[in-house]
Amino acid sequence: MTNLLISRAPAGRPEGGPRGVRLGVGLVAGAVLGYSVVTARLHGDIRYVLACLRSGEAVGFSPSETFTHRPYFYRWFLYGADQLTAGPTAVREAMLRGIGVLLCLAAGFALRQALLRRLPRREADLTGAVVALALALAPRTDFLQPEWAAALLSVLAVAVVLAVERPLPAAALAALPLGLAVMMKYSTAATALMALLVLFAVDRVRALLLTAATGVSGALLLGFSLWSGSHEWQWIRDMPQINQGALSRQGLRPGDVFAKSADFLADRAVLSPVLLLLPAALLLLLACQGDRRRRTEWALVALVTFAVGLGAVVVQGNWFAYHAAALPVGAAAVWGLAVARWYGTHGRAPLGLLAVSAAAAVLAPLYSEAPGALQRSAVVWLGGVAAMGAALLDVRGARAASGLRLPPVLVGLAGVFLLAVTVWPAAPHLMDRGKVGSTNSAYLAASDKKADAAAEVRRQLPDGALVQYLAFGDEAYFIGHASSCRYPIPTFLQRTRYLPDVSGLDSYAENARCLDVDPPEYAVLDRGWFPPAKVDRSLARRVEERYACPVAPPTRLVVCRLR
Repeated sequence: MTNLLISRAPAGRPEGGPRGVRLGVGLVAGAVLGYSVVTARLHGDIRYVLACLRSGEAVGFSPSETFTHRPYFYRWFLYGADQLTAGPTAVREAMLRGIGVLLCLAAGFALRQALLRRLPRREADLTGAVVALALALAPRTDFLQPEWAAALLSVLAVAVVLAVERPLPAAALAALPLGLAVMMKYSTAATALMALLVLFAVDRVRALLLTAATGVSGALLLGFSLWSGSHEWQWIRDMPQINQGALSRQGLRPGDVFAKSADFLADRAVLSPVLLLLPAALLLLLACQGDRRRRTEWALVALVTFAVGLGAVVVQGNWFAYHAAALPVGAAAVWGLAVARWYGTHGRAPLGLLAVSAAAAVLAPLYSEAPGALQRSAVVWLGGVAAMGAALLDVRGARAASGLRLPPVLVGLAGVFLLAVTVWPAAPHLMDRGKVGSTNSAYLAASDKKADAAAEVRRQLPDGALVQYLAFGDEAYFIGHASSCRYPIPTFLQRTRYLPDVSGLDSYAENARCLDVDPPEYAVLDRGWFPPAKVDRSLARRVEERYACPVAPPTRLVVCRLR
């Protein structure tokens, strides 16, 4: 074994819990996963992409040729999953979530099998399980997003490169999923780099070989997408230009970045409490390592990996929660490995860490009910400090000959419920600088209202009629009519509301031609998202010349007729 930086737990400790315990915890986890599949539904961003892909398919555009604000391979990933679904909207969404959950379980099992070659069974079992659950129970804002898909592919790549006996074939095989991770959004190269850094802490030779192989696979995959998609290079150039918050537009302001990072991480920790426990879990993992050099290496790898994950958020500049989808997955892996290794080293579970894990599982869904004065980033950070204090108590009490020994089933259940916070109705769905913007139940209620509004629009449209959407993806998704344009959602046109220079892009001009060349008889206008008075003036005149739209409040969808 070359450059192995993860050492086995001391010999003689029992590995793995009773089969009945594993079965019991597995049944609880399965029930939670089933509940999430049936109830969680999809995020608006995923609906946007699905609306575009379904529209393109209806008029003869393949995913290669349909603009969805997402890169080539991600479009095909979501399209492929969607092809396995059928039925009403709620059923199709449940099927999509079920497909995603199955992929997560497969990736977690593959990771567990690979880790068994290097770690005791308990550590492999718990690490693989919590990684699978962290992906499968990811917040709705993350699930099926490009960053989530990149994290899934990166887990699979790590599993492959560790499972194959010989390093060179291992790297060659793992380069495909890791290269695809990069292709999910290009900024997801950060997720692939995080996987390589973790691998570096396990096996330096395989990490270096996989880095080189991924460079080759990434270039080949990019070349294939440019060859297969006639507009791909154009969209690669133009998509960053419609990002209002990108670092390239805003510039680097260290003080502002620090403040936003602090708020972002607090918000992200409320959505995924396992992230709040990352420093505490890492402390316990380091405390189990007697070699000072290895402790330093692990700490540096963890710090750099975290910085890379956060850096991807900073560069994109929008501070969307899903941009950090890989961080909770990494935190879950550290949590699982730390708990299992502590048990193997000391013969009992880390009581302090598990106590704060259980507290987080209970309190995080109740955060939405807290008074406004307590919904602050500082309060969340205090929770992280409390977790560190509990971990320090574990470290101080590690040498005690006796101590409270928790039944293994409680250890497993603590992990399940810590990761299941995301699916409960009262749990936060959207956060903003420590404050809850909406809960899961509120999101579902708002989604139902959008579906009702779309049903009203559908009643005004003839069956099968093509539509020019001047509305966002949720509306197009629920309305369900196709657009004849390869830009079903006019994102480039709408962005002139904020960024006038977007009107100079090739994709803008091509999108705008959909108003001139054989426009459909009907358009659907959402003045709240596409206010004609605020977009590019020449574009507003073209809309006015083509369509007659009834006067209505800006919060209401209206059907416009071709003049």
